[in-house]
Amino acid sequence: MKQLILNADDFGLTHGVNEGIILAHRDGILTSATLMANGPAFDDAVERARANPKLGVGCHLVLVGGTPVAPCQEIPSLLDRQGRFPASLVAFVARLSSGRVSSKEIERELRAQIERIRRAGIEPTHLDTHKHTHAHPQVMEAVGQVAHELGIRRVRKPMENLRDSWASTRTERASLAAQLLGAAAVRVMTPPFQAVSRKYGLCSPDHFLGLAMTGKLDPLALRHLIDTLPDGRTEIMLHPGICDAKLASTGSRLQQERQTELEALLDPGVKRALIDQGIRLISYRELN
Repeated sequence: MKQLILNADDFGLTHGVNEGIILAHRDGILTSATLMANGPAFDDAVERARANPKLGVGCHLVLVGGTPVAPCQEIPSLLDRQGRFPASLVAFVARLSSGRVSSKEIERELRAQIERIRRAGIEPTHLDTHKHTHAHPQVMEAVGQVAHELGIRRVRKPMENLRDSWASTRTERASLAAQLLGAAAVRVMTPPFQAVSRKYGLCSPDHFLGLAMTGKLDPLALRHLIDTLPDGRTEIMLHPGICDAKLASTGSRLQQERQTELEALLDPGVKRALIDQGIRLISYRELN
């Protein structure tokens, strides 16, 4: 049996991203989204999530970019002098590698983000992280500890099978060389990720797709992933949204690409491919 979770990251980033995610759920095939507790459009996302209870909503834990949820004085090792998270994944990993980041402070911030979502009346279906920071063993250990403490059992496994990565990129391999290398680098972290998952009793889908094709999942590419979907439970990560001036002001590298992925999730041909392949759409709620 083939079961598929289609998850939209960055719920809460902007009103346009929120609108695109809900449109992809109501009129398309999106089943799941992950909410940024520190997102500028958090309140709008919460209101939209409440109005669409069939959408599975998890927590998109953020340690790169933006401001924290926990008080700055409680997590100084995570912040710069302006009280903000490192602006890039490279800068964050450099701080981790130098030993300057406190694991307890990571836990404190992650806990604060999850609790803010719960206070808003949303029980997170699962956890994942912005920029896949939980691929790093120190962050994954903190995620596992907090998930166990707060009773959350589902987490994204952001490791894409390299064969699947290569197949998914098809004719765009030259332009996506950096993303293929990134997928390969994350894949190396599979053993420590699995060790932490076992330690804290966490579960994940069998397969993960979308890392190598981030921002490139147009209707043709998404249909290709669906046509070649492996047996078992798979998550495909997407970033749908409305491309507008507010999105441009965030500095996100994904701009028009969000509109492209929204169109893919609304495409009638993609919907037909799911039916033709006998694929059952689920959210993380159905993952046991």
